[in-house]
Amino acid sequence: MGFLFVVCHIYKKNRFRQMNKNRVYHKKKTVIVFFSCLFLLTGLIVRMVYLMVIESEYYAKKAQTLHERERDIKAERGKIIDAKGEVLADNKAVCTISVIHSQIKEPEKVIAMLKKELGLSEETARKRVEKRSSIERIKTNVEKETGDRIREYGLDGVKVDEDFKRYYPYQELASKVLGFTGADNQGIIGLEVQYDDFLKGTDGKILTVTDARGVELEKLGESRIEPIAGYDLHVSLDKNIQMYAQQAAEKVMEEKEADAVSILFLNPQNGEIYADVNVPEFNLNEPFMLGEAEENLNQKEKQDALNRMWRNLTVNDTYEPGSTFKIITMAAGLSEGVVTPNDRFSCPGFKVVEDRRIHCHKRSGHGAEDFVQGAMNSCNPVFIEVGLRLGVERYYHYFKQFGLLKKTGIDIPGEAGTIMHKEANIGQVELATISFGQSFQITPIQLVTTVSSIINGGRRITPHFGVYVTDETGKEVKRFEYPVENNIVTEEVSKEVREILEKVVSEGSGKNAFIEGHTIGGKTATSQTLPRSENRYISSFLGFAPAEDPQVIGLVVIDHPQGVYYGGTVAAPVMREIFENVLPYYLGQWPDIESDSGDGNE
Repeated sequence: MGFLFVVCHIYKKNRFRQMNKNRVYHKKKTVIVFFSCLFLLTGLIVRMVYLMVIESEYYAKKAQTLHERERDIKAERGKIIDAKGEVLADNKAVCTISVIHSQIKEPEKVIAMLKKELGLSEETARKRVEKRSSIERIKTNVEKETGDRIREYGLDGVKVDEDFKRYYPYQELASKVLGFTGADNQGIIGLEVQYDDFLKGTDGKILTVTDARGVELEKLGESRIEPIAGYDLHVSLDKNIQMYAQQAAEKVMEEKEADAVSILFLNPQNGEIYADVNVPEFNLNEPFMLGEAEENLNQKEKQDALNRMWRNLTVNDTYEPGSTFKIITMAAGLSEGVVTPNDRFSCPGFKVVEDRRIHCHKRSGHGAEDFVQGAMNSCNPVFIEVGLRLGVERYYHYFKQFGLLKKTGIDIPGEAGTIMHKEANIGQVELATISFGQSFQITPIQLVTTVSSIINGGRRITPHFGVYVTDETGKEVKRFEYPVENNIVTEEVSKEVREILEKVVSEGSGKNAFIEGHTIGGKTATSQTLPRSENRYISSFLGFAPAEDPQVIGLVVIDHPQGVYYGGTVAAPVMREIFENVLPYYLGQWPDIESDSGDGNE
């Protein structure tokens, strides 16, 4: 009995302990489950708050797209307006034609209409109409008159939406400056792409309520999110100056059977460009149209031909400047003090540098002359001597100081840089040829910018077209600012250069640019392209006025003129013709141009 009692006691005791242990275990388990559920519930609440509050706008838009069909409304692109308020790039109202398969009730009538009004083939029209898509765009840039006729058919499932197409009222005028837009109205080249962020605006939308199948619900109509027009870009280009310069370029190109003619015309005091001509230009309203000679080209060849047609020669291409570069040598020599206007030289028709005999353009020589006379005669030996006096290190220093070794920063895409020898690779012969503008290449805009900085008192300006932008009310939104570097040359050196270059025009090789009653400074140039064996020349003239206080500077570059090719004979008269019209224009005496017009020294 005693033994059984003990066993029962022990059993009861262990049983009690096990029950207590189980009770503790279940209590812990309950707590864990409780807090796990609380944690999950808290997480769900946080997630709901995040979705409903923080991300509410995003998901509202996503939800909206489930119940609304969107059709874009292109924003009206900002205009490009010249210095006198003339619109150079405008917009033309057009339409976009689309079909919605689920809404079409009379497909055969829709197909017949598309064939008749849009000129689609039976196969193409049927394929588009029968395509099961939420919306099928048939054609963009449809003339408004055609769009209005299509709307009058009243066919279910056919949508006619307003749109805009870029339009250039002056067609080929400044084509390689203005550039053009693509099918989606974005800028492709020129100012159109450079200032695209200002010009493009914000597209609107047409919203149509649909059911779950994408079928529009009747009687609910359409809602619109109105587009926001782009800003108008006001540029320094002057339509009249551009037009006259372009006509002058076309005239000399035809007369001299040249490959191309470029003309730059700008304000040397602030860098505003009044004209940038690159003939042959192209029709901005048909920018992908090539000539008959290019019709049989493959796709790559056609694209290459288009790229060549669109190139802005004054900005995107380099050339050997020839004797116009003597202005830089002149400024460097005067600044460094290695030459003065009264220094004496002798020109026998050549100068020997190391083992090379480098000829003057006048093989018989100019004889005894001072530095001013050497500039008037465009004498190579005189400027070779100045270059040699400077030496490589000092001359290269002035390249940097004048800004020749960096880009101008012009607001046109694709500016080319100067192609110059590295300082370590310049020997005496290279130094000699550089001094009169050979064996390296720069862009026309770089040459004009650098010379502007020398003749304006020593301020390195930034050439540019963009001046400011305005909103649709005409309020100025932003005025563009451009960097200026001071102390390029001293005022004294600037004055000396202006005086010497005025004599070049009034008494020297640039006399064909002289105009009675005006003081004009300038420099002629005749350079040879590579390879030399092809005997291809570039004739050019750089001029500015008034010589004592330059307000305009211009450059004429004629590529491969036939017959006589000297800059003083071919290019200088072109600049004179432009000056004869432009200078009075500044006094308000030159009428608008509305229709096309049709000495052998350096």
